[in-house]
Amino acid sequence: MNKIRFIYLTLLILFVGYSGYSQTMTVTGVVKDPTGLPLPGASVAVIGTTKGASTDFDGQFAIDGVSASDVLLISYVGFEEQQITVGSQTTFNITLQESAQALEDVVVVAYGSQSRTKVTGAISTVGSEAVEALPVTNAEQALQGRAPGVTVTNAGAPGTTPNVRIRGLGTFGNNDPLYVVDGVIVGNLSGISPSDIESYSILKDASTTALYGSLGSNGVVLVTTKKGKSGRGTLSVSAYSGFQTIYKRYNTLNTEQYLQFANEIGTTIDRPADFLNNYTDFQDAIFESGLIQNYNVAYAGGNEHGTYRFSANYQDQEGAVINSGFERLAFRANSEYKAGKFKIGETMSVAFSKTKPILESGGRSLIEHAIKVAPYLNIYNPNNLGGFQGPNSAADGQDAENPVRVQTLSDFETRNVSVIGNIYAEYEILDGLSFRSQVGLDFFDGLTNQFTPAYNDDNIGATHFQNFAFALRGSTRGQAITFDNSITYNKTFDDVHNLEVLALAERYTSKTENFSAEARNTISNDIKELGSEQQSAGSSTFENNRLSYLARVNYDYDNRYILSASFRRDASSRFGANNRWGNFPAFSAGWNIAGEEFMSDSEIGTLKLRGSYGITGSDRIADYRYSTTLFSDFVYPIDGQAAIGTTPNGLANPDLKWEETSMLNVGLDFGAFNNQFTASLEYYKNRSDELLVDIQLPLSFGYSSSTFASNAGSVETQGVELALGYNDYEGDFTWSVNLNLGTSSNKVLNLGGSSEQFFFDGFEGERIIRAEPGEPLFHFYGLVTDGIYQNQAEVDAVFTANPEQNVVQPGDIRYIDTNNDGTINSADRQIIGNPYPDLTYGLNFDARYKNFDFNLFINGVTGNDIYNTNIYDLQGMTRLFNAGVEVLDRWTPTNPSNSIPRYDGAPQNVVASDRFVEDGSFMRLKNISVGYTFEEGTIDFIQRLRVYLSGQNLITLTNYSGLDPEVVSRAGEVGFDRGDYPQPVSMLLGLDVSF
Repeated sequence: MNKIRFIYLTLLILFVGYSGYSQTMTVTGVVKDPTGLPLPGASVAVIGTTKGASTDFDGQFAIDGVSASDVLLISYVGFEEQQITVGSQTTFNITLQESAQALEDVVVVAYGSQSRTKVTGAISTVGSEAVEALPVTNAEQALQGRAPGVTVTNAGAPGTTPNVRIRGLGTFGNNDPLYVVDGVIVGNLSGISPSDIESYSILKDASTTALYGSLGSNGVVLVTTKKGKSGRGTLSVSAYSGFQTIYKRYNTLNTEQYLQFANEIGTTIDRPADFLNNYTDFQDAIFESGLIQNYNVAYAGGNEHGTYRFSANYQDQEGAVINSGFERLAFRANSEYKAGKFKIGETMSVAFSKTKPILESGGRSLIEHAIKVAPYLNIYNPNNLGGFQGPNSAADGQDAENPVRVQTLSDFETRNVSVIGNIYAEYEILDGLSFRSQVGLDFFDGLTNQFTPAYNDDNIGATHFQNFAFALRGSTRGQAITFDNSITYNKTFDDVHNLEVLALAERYTSKTENFSAEARNTISNDIKELGSEQQSAGSSTFENNRLSYLARVNYDYDNRYILSASFRRDASSRFGANNRWGNFPAFSAGWNIAGEEFMSDSEIGTLKLRGSYGITGSDRIADYRYSTTLFSDFVYPIDGQAAIGTTPNGLANPDLKWEETSMLNVGLDFGAFNNQFTASLEYYKNRSDELLVDIQLPLSFGYSSSTFASNAGSVETQGVELALGYNDYEGDFTWSVNLNLGTSSNKVLNLGGSSEQFFFDGFEGERIIRAEPGEPLFHFYGLVTDGIYQNQAEVDAVFTANPEQNVVQPGDIRYIDTNNDGTINSADRQIIGNPYPDLTYGLNFDARYKNFDFNLFINGVTGNDIYNTNIYDLQGMTRLFNAGVEVLDRWTPTNPSNSIPRYDGAPQNVVASDRFVEDGSFMRLKNISVGYTFEEGTIDFIQRLRVYLSGQNLITLTNYSGLDPEVVSRAGEVGFDRGDYPQPVSMLLGLDVSF
């Protein structure tokens, strides 16, 4: 019996021991971010116990004594917490999702960073995820549609810098924003690979831009590049490749229609019949499918003493127009090292680029030539010098050039080297008190080479020919150095009083040197160097200096009541001693209502009311305009002979002074349900005074230059901006949608008393773009159409003051006699269009389901007008050219058209009028992409592998008849389509790999 009891007791002890052993275990695992990179230092805790661990440099952890019923809590700064019940699993592969709230916690601002909860100014941020979702060749392109109040207009030509406008137009002159890369002021972002960008901060109001004083009047784009993180080194490789093409064409006459048209208008084409038995679509001849490819390699890592990141990028974009393209090779290095209270670091990028641009000839764009040239001409003719065929004016009755010869015969390219970087050091003198010194460099070196061999487009009689080889060399080299020293004091008193004080002194110096030379060679087409025949050369040097002092104070009480004030004083060498210095103050305030006790139980996590006011300035005019320069090629009539001499090149203005913009901004930020739903609303009103503009001089003054720089007039801009977001990060299917809207309207208040109106650029000898008090800036000005005269009685009813005139006849365009003086002339002109949109918008949708990801991005504008000069080329009918098929339905006595006038009608038929103005509104499917991320371990040595398919500009909804409603701006004009290069449709296949 005792033996039996002993056996039972032994078995019971063994069972209990086994049961106890089975209830505890060791769990291991790895914690990663959504891209598959390990997260060192992540916390893994067992809820309700003291057990836990932190992940190592490889993101790995191990915890002993864990039971199946335990729950693990995994957390990491900037990521959503995750809870996992252990169960029977002993190995875990955990991926943390980025916190939508944490992503907004820190915002890069001028000369530092700030908690989002303490921001009182108008700042929009665009993160790397938005940049990476849309493959772009130029970093500015990534901003399109991503932030309210920011308008980006892209040009289709490879390597072209887009137009970026922040909160509309505020000046007659340069409306470009200021670009700052890692604290370095740069001219544009062409030397930065988009794959190296971590985030953009767009500063839009005075409390944020006034810190840049003389440079901030048009807004500021702060770019932060990617840095290394603590942990083991990670190698990342990304690549995409695909094609781009232009599908849209103007519907022009084919050879049969063209010959019919020529015959109907009485033009004889003196060519043999077999010469006319041909059809060339010259639009198809210049448009092609171009290959685009991009490769990026980056290695990053670090430890507690410092971080590093090195990258290389190669971009090759063949244009969708023949013999055009852009190629860039860029290298970047970012590093930072710490030793106690001392920190030193650098950011440096070097880029080498080559651009083959779109060419013009004879004052006509390439597309204009493609529209107008006779369609029966062959592209090539080996019997002609140069190998191309073009028109002969006597034989063909026209002189449009062969666009293929224009674009391909000339060897034209630009090569650029840019270096952007800074070196900085920072030392913490006392607790909360630190000193920082930084030197920034923006260096560029550009070389232009052009060689055009001799050619003759028609051997029976030259209309377009060049009986010599032409060579041109040009170079532009410049550098801008920014040196600043700052002291920052940051302290919290009694846990609720938060104070930050910044004092900074900054010196900016820039120097640009230009050189150009050209020569001819009548002996050989094979020597592509400058010869000794008809040489000409010239050079110039420009220097610009600024000195600035800045003070800023930020204070908040318990993160609820926020005050900020700044003052900047700038001196610019672009002004004379009378007005060299400018003062730019700004202040702002905010109330974090969500931080109040009565909001503690609310689902509203963010509710902040804020406002700001301040003054910014601009010195964006050419150097030395305050002074009189000399012009050395002035022709004097001396003793009946022309003599070359030197004269003052224009009128000096020693009282030239700063252009100033006062900015008012009121905003409201909202977030609910752990910021699952977010909203931001802004109202702004800006006024620019003492605008810098060129004033026309009377010819009797006798100066070589017909203008002089002056401060003249004021412009007011106002608008509303709205950003809405919804984020759902729970479950297998996660998604987010973000919508931004921005309105902008501007009005000229006065023109400084110097004139009742200013005219800017125009078309075909007419000045069409105008500014007038009480009206929008850069509006179109011309006659207002009212159909077509169908008979002589209708003509006589308008021209009552001159009934004997016979220039205007039936079949000509009828215009409204707005001043009722019985005739039609320039006095009847009215505002016929506003080129700036009433509304800009962007819609971004992201979704993930398990390993699949999807992105849809739409952008657009409404309410803007475009002056379409292509209508002049297609329907002008001033003489024989190829044209749109609409001319076949032109007015004739037997075809009383009310839309297309008669051929070679009254000159008034082609003057500036609303005939050429069209609605430029559009909605564009800017990007759509689908990706798949493979499970880790699919390939042993690869941490993350994602493949994706992406398409850009696939669908554009618009009523605009031109090739592209996105029309780039030029100096003194907006919304003027001069035959611009349209944006191509792109299809790309890409992959992202991390090792």
